[in-house]
Amino acid sequence: QVQLVESGGGLVQPGGSLRLSCAASTSIFSINTMGWYRQAPGKGRELVASIINGAMTNYADSVKGRFTISKDNAKNTVYVQMNSLKPEDTAVYYCYARIGAYNHWGQGTQVTVSS
Repeated sequence: QVQLVESGGGLVQPGGSLRLSCAASTSIFSINTMGWYRQAPGKGRELVASIINGAMTNYADSVKGRFTISKDNAKNTVYVQMNSLKPEDTAVYYCYARIGAYNHWGQGTQVTVSS
């Protein structure tokens, strides 16, 4: 079973940037789908970005053009670069890896966008 550990969250002003990292305990080379969800207070979990087969990427409409997901197989790490952050991006961000029929989750990292 893969363990996922997120890092890189924090407090940032509107318009700022953060890069979240998701380090896996095993090789991610053969993991077909990895990505990020987020959950804001009082809201459901929302898919932010995913990377499939190491190349095809999908983004929520709300983050297109601002967020970029990438995967480094050598470091067993998935990243999401978040630029032009807005207060509505405030949430706990969760990394996931889909293996077979199951999603494996990290513990989450808080991102707060506020002046």
